[in-house]
Amino acid sequence: MNKNSNQKINKKSLQASKLLIPNTTIIRYMEKFTIHKETQTILKRLYLQTYRRPSSMMISIIQPLLWLLLFGALFENAPIYLFEGYNIQYREFLNPGIIIFTAFNGSINAGLTIMFDREFGFLNRILISPLINKSSLIYSSIIYTLIITIIEIIIILLFSMYQTDSMIKPFQWISTIIISTIIIIKISNISIYNAFILPGHIEFIALTTLFINLPTLFASTALAPLSFMPYWLQIITCLNPLTYAIEIIRYSNLNANILSLNTTIINTLWFQVQIKEGLIILIFLSIISFLLTQKIIKYKYD
Repeated sequence: MNKNSNQKINKKSLQASKLLIPNTTIIRYMEKFTIHKETQTILKRLYLQTYRRPSSMMISIIQPLLWLLLFGALFENAPIYLFEGYNIQYREFLNPGIIIFTAFNGSINAGLTIMFDREFGFLNRILISPLINKSSLIYSSIIYTLIITIIEIIIILLFSMYQTDSMIKPFQWISTIIISTIIIIKISNISIYNAFILPGHIEFIALTTLFINLPTLFASTALAPLSFMPYWLQIITCLNPLTYAIEIIRYSNLNANILSLNTTIINTLWFQVQIKEGLIILIFLSIISFLLTQKIIKYKYD
């Protein structure tokens, strides 16, 4: 009788313990819900900083407009009609380059807030708070940079419409925003990665301004087509991912009615690149940069 009673007690205790085990689906739902709330809370903090310092956003909007105005006036009489036989003004040629440069310039500083949080100790406070997923730091920084930069790009598009006296078709708006979004996500991940591995903001600013920003701009087709460049610079330009983004937007603006994924955007002596191949390159690099950022934050803070 004792053995049977003990077995019954053990069965009842096992059943009772099973009831105390939480459902895995509930746990996963709660994790997703908390990640959403954590990202939203950090986003509010970032937008509050922008609200308190509106001058930084104003400068980031004025800078590309000055590029459009000054460079467009400086090279107004340049023979840019030689570009693949299109008879266009230099302003029309310059607009896609300034748009991608704005996306690049805005996203390359995405990790600067994380760098300042590291130096002033706010990042440690965030990490010791009940933060379930450290990736919410990455998500919030990317979303914040994406929204701010897209607003700047829309203002540039409106300014270019006023400057060139031409309407931008819905397809051109969509293609420009999609390509700019891919560039923003990719460069933001690289910037956040640098913010976690570099020792301070001086090294961060020196790396982004001196060694990445201007060389990346001039080693692209933002200011001049490939046919205007020497062969050694054409090779470097073709290795620059910004070139593919600029050319996709440029050809979508020039061929809004007949554009297809098989349209050739880069035609050199050694290789040709179509729109679909350029999109694959951009998306692949964005995925790689995102995985690298996820790996560094897990390595350092998990």
